[in-house]
Amino acid sequence: MSISLKTADLLDLSKTIASDIFDGLTYPWEALPKIKDFILKLGASLPQDEYEKLGDDIWVSKTANVAPTAYLHGPLIICAGAEIRHCAFIRGSAIVGSGAVVGNSTELKNCIIFDGAQVPHYNYIGDSILGYKSHLGAGAITSNLKSDRSLVTIRVNGETISTGLKKFGAVVGDNVEVGCNSVLNPGSVICRASTVYPLSMVRGVVPEKSIYKKQGEVAEKTF
Repeated sequence: MSISLKTADLLDLSKTIASDIFDGLTYPWEALPKIKDFILKLGASLPQDEYEKLGDDIWVSKTANVAPTAYLHGPLIICAGAEIRHCAFIRGSAIVGSGAVVGNSTELKNCIIFDGAQVPHYNYIGDSILGYKSHLGAGAITSNLKSDRSLVTIRVNGETISTGLKKFGAVVGDNVEVGCNSVLNPGSVICRASTVYPLSMVRGVVPEKSIYKKQGEVAEKTF
């Protein structure tokens, strides 16, 4: 079975304020180096009656709930109804979608969090994209740098795709569930509606509507 990693086959672009960043791109990770400049441009166009500007490059929806203990560093956009909980650490170049949750001690860096996605407990999301209503369990992280610092590649359909990126964590498709304390290794792609078991170490591509139990043991969902 051939697996498509094209943006439209992984992510519903109607569920993010950042849809335009993917224009003309084949794969979603191609947007990662563009996030900072995209936020600066988009932020300047956001309606002042809906967004409050904090400092030079942070835009927060007036309906978002941001804990006073959260750390916010720009460029950053936090969309309507998003919840930024106690001691969240947002390092910049991040877009947090409508209704998304960034939880206790969760760290974000250079990422796009689609609407309704949740990273609610002790997560690290770096150089990654999380799709609509995706959810990472407590302690699940994206590892965004290989130990030898080489460029990240992705193996799929018997071919190797060179991303050209030194830092690339994961692309997590729409409605994906990642279990607690799992590690998504650099260049991991979890396709739509798949589930990753807790305590998993994921490397490579998990097909759509699959259950990832461990390396080499991936089952197709039958419900």
